[in-house]
Amino acid sequence: MKVWKKIAAMTMALGMVASLAACGNGNTSDKQEGDDSGLQTVESGKLHMSTNAQFPPYEMTTDDGGFEGIDVEVAQAIAEKLGLELVIDDMGFDAALTAVQTGQSDMVMAGVTVNEERLQVMDFSDSYATGVQVIIVKEDSPIQTVDDLANATMIGTQKGTTGYIFCSDTPENGGYGEDHVTAYDSGALAVMALMNDQVDAVVIDNEPAKSFVAANEGLKILDTEFAVEDYAIGVNKGNTQLLDAINGALKELIADGTVQSIVDKYIVAE
Repeated sequence: MKVWKKIAAMTMALGMVASLAACGNGNTSDKQEGDDSGLQTVESGKLHMSTNAQFPPYEMTTDDGGFEGIDVEVAQAIAEKLGLELVIDDMGFDAALTAVQTGQSDMVMAGVTVNEERLQVMDFSDSYATGVQVIIVKEDSPIQTVDDLANATMIGTQKGTTGYIFCSDTPENGGYGEDHVTAYDSGALAVMALMNDQVDAVVIDNEPAKSFVAANEGLKILDTEFAVEDYAIGVNKGNTQLLDAINGALKELIADGTVQSIVDKYIVAE
């Protein structure tokens, strides 16, 4: 399957994260301040997390205007380990990535995977979760396998996601070309376009896909996986002090079972 060439490249990129993170030259924004712990953060005593809260079950809004989800609870646990107050800044996915690069937020968590392009502009933590990209189609769609996706006139994705990156790449690299992909501001809008016959399929993470299919009659998820990815936390390139602190907290939270308990809370084993 052509897409696995992309996965191999991402696997190599993940292996480069630690070495890239260790050789930064402190390229953090002038806005960043030190707090009592000595960490350089956007706002003293606080840990700003940029996200796109339209990616259930990783981040989503609550009825009272708050936030919940796997990324939200993992971020809260990290902030507590670091003695910082978590501040969640909700925005578009592309904007959430840019906020870290420009020093407007300390870290980005939004179901973010590591790829070669992102490694050039951000540093990444160790992985804390695994995501699976899947394909949503209408129940009567002629698209029944990943290979059938090559016959789609138009594929819907969310802007800036790896689903978009994979699909919009050239056929030589395992993609389908930009002319066959439409990027939307959210996964929900991409699914709406599928319901309205504006696209033939949607490529998106499996967990949000389950929510969208459950909420929209007549849709289904294909049995075959499109891609498998590891999620990580993005930070401003060169802020190795914060990256090391996040990795230290994350290691403890994984070791004591906190991260797994958070994942199990939102993703029930089938």
